[in-house]
Amino acid sequence: MIHKYFVTGIGTEVGKTYCSAMLVKALKADYWKPVQAGDLHDLEKEKISKWSGTDGELFPERYLLNTPASPHYAAELDNVRIELDDFELPQTDNALVVEGAGGLLVPLNEKDTIFDLIKKIDLPVVLVIKHYLGSINHSLLSLDLLKAHNIPIAAVIFNGESSPHSESVITNWIPEGTKLLYMPDIDWSDTALADKTANDWAKELND
Repeated sequence: MIHKYFVTGIGTEVGKTYCSAMLVKALKADYWKPVQAGDLHDLEKEKISKWSGTDGELFPERYLLNTPASPHYAAELDNVRIELDDFELPQTDNALVVEGAGGLLVPLNEKDTIFDLIKKIDLPVVLVIKHYLGSINHSLLSLDLLKAHNIPIAAVIFNGESSPHSESVITNWIPEGTKLLYMPDIDWSDTALADKTANDWAKELND
């Protein structure tokens, strides 16, 4: 089975790149970040390469923006306009991990959001959740938006320290058949733990 996923999160700084790297490692996948805003000296695809050790293709970004801000504003500062029609899913016979920017409703321009990009690209979603005060609300809103528009949710990743009370609520909102993955707080130099997590994920996703 060839897996192709769009990785999004319940918000910013929830570990999308961290979890994308593990997905790339688990699936021996290619990787694409359509929009990167800021940190152009340390591109997400370079982190993916370093963390996952992948030999897969790292496709070029469609938009590289200078300012670490919402893509619509970062584009404005660069005198660029992001157009939904400018995005085309890279062609590959390999597994593919596509990583979004921020959460589902992060704006690309005055009318289109990351959610519209997901619909255009037409890939199942992997939703990354990290526990913090307010994360239940953000998780349920994200899940409800995806379900309301019949966007397949392939997996939910709980990233970092576990919170059983939060997870017990969130899992009630997750559609039946959705894979649940758990991302430990690892040092990527701990190859034994990284390899075990990747193997566990590969087995779960291929089951």
